[in-house]
Amino acid sequence: MATVILRLPVVKARTGLSRSTIYLRVSEGTFPQPVSLGGRAVGWIESEIQQWLEHRIETSRKTTR
Repeated sequence: MATVILRLPVVKARTGLSRSTIYLRVSEGTFPQPVSLGGRAVGWIESEIQQWLEHRIETSRKTTR
């Protein structure tokens, strides 16, 4: 399976988070680290973003019950 790299606009759309919130959570260690693509370009591994989303959903469902 090929690794898919997501750029920031796609990560924002999938998570519903703003740019500043994404980078804040990265610095806090609560969001996946971006991968350097060279120069000033970064991206996120799609499977890590999906796992993060699944964990957030699972956590949210547990706290509401």
